Amino acid sequence: MAVSNVPKYHIAMFPWFAMGHMTPLLHLANEIAKRGHTITYFMPRKAQLKLQHLNLYPDLITFHTITIPHIDGLPPGTEIATEIPISLCPLLVETSDLTQDQIELAFRANKPNFVVHDNAHWMPRLAKQLGIKSICYDVVSAATLALVFVPGRNFPKDRPITEEDLSQLPPGYPSSKVVFRGHEIRPLMMITMPMGKNITFYERMVKAKKDSDAIAIRTCEELEGKLCEYMVAQYKKPVLFTGPVLSAEDMKTPLEDRWDKWLGGLNPGSVVYCSFGSEFILEKDQFEELVFGFEVTGLPFLIALKTPRGCATIEEALPEGFEERVKGRGVVYGGWVQQPLILKHPSVGCFVSHCGASSMWESLMSDCQIVLVPQLIDQVLNTRQLAEELEVAVEVKREENGWFTKESLSNAIKSVMDSDSEVGVKVKNNHAKWKEILGKPEFMSGYADRFVQNLHDLVK
Repeated sequence: MAVSNVPKYHIAMFPWFAMGHMTPLLHLANEIAKRGHTITYFMPRKAQLKLQHLNLYPDLITFHTITIPHIDGLPPGTEIATEIPISLCPLLVETSDLTQDQIELAFRANKPNFVVHDNAHWMPRLAKQLGIKSICYDVVSAATLALVFVPGRNFPKDRPITEEDLSQLPPGYPSSKVVFRGHEIRPLMMITMPMGKNITFYERMVKAKKDSDAIAIRTCEELEGKLCEYMVAQYKKPVLFTGPVLSAEDMKTPLEDRWDKWLGGLNPGSVVYCSFGSEFILEKDQFEELVFGFEVTGLPFLIALKTPRGCATIEEALPEGFEERVKGRGVVYGGWVQQPLILKHPSVGCFVSHCGASSMWESLMSDCQIVLVPQLIDQVLNTRQLAEELEVAVEVKREENGWFTKESLSNAIKSVMDSDSEVGVKVKNNHAKWKEILGKPEFMSGYADRFVQNLHDLVK
């Protein structure tokens, strides 16, 4: 059956309350609505204020605001992950679980055909009771899911997880390069820590997938086909591709005037842009080492990061004399920027990122050289994929303390920005091949069409 002949469905969406999860799910909602289906998108009030402008089909996509209850340990009024340090996210997850009654009432009133949820382990049970098909949607890479979140992974519960625990590849895991190694242990502890009441992060992720009718992953067959086949074998259920689901509408909005003017005064391909996403916050000494690294490159740069811990403003965090030394060629900014448009600007030639899912796809779709500084486990595995499997990027070498020196950051940037560098030429050529594949006009639309067809196949 052609997608145009698929019956019109009503799809509910319930994401994890983090911008890096809610935004791509809304982009997917736009693609589904573009094909004539209706969506009820559940989110906190504060998220609606941030995402309203990205709703391209307000006649078909309805934002359903849910009330987030307060629990002890969270600052009053907390609704989304960007408001709190990552250490408090387990408590925010607990509040999202407490919205079940609100979701059930809405489902009974609106009667959706499907619910696409972001690892809400209780959602498949609720959906089944109401005759709704459930799809567990992951914005993280298939590499992360296949290495860590597969049934039967026996992580120790009496001690923190170590790199050695994760170096033991699950039977049949289809990659020897996309592995976790050479990083500090702290981010690993999240895997077995409580994430909601009486459930660990690992248990939550696996149960959400095992109990759903299908799993959907924000990836493409060309990049992670074998890893998704492995997921099918592990979970014994369909694994659907959504493609990168980036918003083409971002490119129709003009770049903010201040950045357009500043970048416009610099040479083509000369600027290094850096961002670590909307949630990660650096320690002050890490922040200082990072900005020193950009200074010693001698290249123009734009750094967009959240204010480091213990500082009131980004200006307060800057080393003494730094602003004067880089005046005219370097900017450090603590606010939100239009990342896709900055990456598209002809003056920007390099992107230094944490390799979160959205930044990974945006870097692949850009013409920029790619330098990676991963922080969390999924970012590490994304980095392994780009730097070692695809060879389109360079990872910054770390020290034993888990961070890097200004010299190692500067060397990584210069290695890809030097037009005569063997490394720079190799990653640029490999990147160009992947951009050509991902940038074909029918690439994104083809994945959206197939996803809608896959939904129909679940109810045939």
